[in-house]
Amino acid sequence: MRVLIMGDMEGVAGIVHWDQVSHDSAMYQEGRRLYTEELNAAIRGAFAGGADEVLVVDSHGAGAAQSNKGPAFNSLIPELIDPRCEFVTHHGWANYLQVFEDGCDACFFVGIHARGGTPGGVLSHTIASMHWWNVFINEQVVGEIGIVAAICGHYGVPMALVTGDDKACEEATALLGPGVKTVAVKRGLSRYSARHIPPVRARQMIEHGAVEALRNLRSAKPFIPAQPTAVRFQIVTADVMDGYRKRPGIEIVDGQNLVSRGANFMEAWSKVAPY
Repeated sequence: MRVLIMGDMEGVAGIVHWDQVSHDSAMYQEGRRLYTEELNAAIRGAFAGGADEVLVVDSHGAGAAQSNKGPAFNSLIPELIDPRCEFVTHHGWANYLQVFEDGCDACFFVGIHARGGTPGGVLSHTIASMHWWNVFINEQVVGEIGIVAAICGHYGVPMALVTGDDKACEEATALLGPGVKTVAVKRGLSRYSARHIPPVRARQMIEHGAVEALRNLRSAKPFIPAQPTAVRFQIVTADVMDGYRKRPGIEIVDGQNLVSRGANFMEAWSKVAPY
């Protein structure tokens, strides 16, 4: 059994502020350690639950996503990661597809946050809050959970486990149904505060959740949006919108909205994928 683990930082226990997830801050090193150890917990649980192979994909931008300089999608600490896995870094957000083409049985999303605008969602945003307000798939608002789940679903892969704050877990269940296992490691009080499970205990919860997710994998269903599929972005600023005006196959609806259409989600998404 091959398991993909997508990792993000904002949903990790102990993290509540951009300084803990941004590459130019002293507190980023603390965030990296907390992040890597939650990934390790999911890795341990995956192997205990029956996985033969685990691939970790670092999908946290750390504030340098538009440059080859800095730690863009390169936030985990290699020397601390469980040696049984392999991992991908610096490859762009949700762009590593070879694992699906080779055959994948389940996806875990560890440390994820709620979509932009979620009340009480810790560090809530969708991909990049300075660029996009919201993303819609067939006019259903989604966050990063929904986008990654749709990418997985295109290849018939279910998102079996989601960990993060309580708002992210509620978002996952509402979108993906009761078959997805969720582990809430903190309760969001505002965008910049939370009531946390201590990291050691949070990691135990994630490990147990990963085991349970794989043992009940048949209950998790791939998220496959209706076809043909439309993806709509709400854009924050005019300069971001300008970057899409010359892309083929994109409809500029107005000064804030653009739409991409395709026979399926991946065809529509590939025209607007941000990185």
